[in-house]
Amino acid sequence: MYFKSTFFEDYQLQDKRITLGRTITETDFVVHAGHTGDFFPHHMDAEWCATQPFKQRIAHGTMIFSIGIGLTASEINPEAMSKGYDKLRFVKPVFIGDTIHSEITISEKGESKRPEYGTVTEHVEIINQHGAVVLVCDHLLVVRKK
Repeated sequence: MYFKSTFFEDYQLQDKRITLGRTITETDFVVHAGHTGDFFPHHMDAEWCATQPFKQRIAHGTMIFSIGIGLTASEINPEAMSKGYDKLRFVKPVFIGDTIHSEITISEKGESKRPEYGTVTEHVEIINQHGAVVLVCDHLLVVRKK
């Protein structure tokens, strides 16, 4: 991780970056369930899941979001602040042993309420080892102008 100042004018529409991958483990399931209190059988009960359509435990969507967004945090931009996330969707299930990575594309730029800032939208796709998109969202940023 390192600091890199990127101002509003430096963001270019359709610029893309791709993160490294991360394999999802059973430990991830257990730790996330403990942090959130979400012990639903879909995530924790292998025997019950064997009777369901996917035949195995499904990762918590909130965990995949957290890990996938964490993968994007490779550089710190002191000129930008996260305003949050929009349009979050869990597209496909993720299972123990799957490897995910994130692809981030600059999809929108606009003006902010404060003239010294602009807004930037990063479209985030979290993708599994088969190339399937498993989660999508838009990351909203407020970015200082030069």
